[in-house]
Amino acid sequence: MTVREIAEILHAEIIFEGDLDAEVKNACGCDLMSDVLAFVKEQSVLLTGLLNPQVIRTAEMMDMHCVIFVRGKTVAPNIVALAKQMGITVLSTSLRLFTACGKLYQAGLQGGYENE
Repeated sequence: MTVREIAEILHAEIIFEGDLDAEVKNACGCDLMSDVLAFVKEQSVLLTGLLNPQVIRTAEMMDMHCVIFVRGKTVAPNIVALAKQMGITVLSTSLRLFTACGKLYQAGLQGGYENE
């Protein structure tokens, strides 16, 4: 699945367009960035309701291609500027975190855990 396909599935607005054709195999839905750093392995996309620059920094540290802000959040210019600097695609969807993750899982995107 590509970032472009994810945007279509979630009816997401593209806030910053990085590589929309990047291949995505796994995703993570989380609001606690320390959990992302501690438990997430080989994820390509981060879905979150947390709206601050630390989300972009965390995504960059974890080599993620895309951050998706849920619940229709308005992304501040400083967050967009940081994403541009790091080449991370930023999307925004009006869906809640659980619903957005469910739609992506239903479409075939995995969470990346060994027990799934």
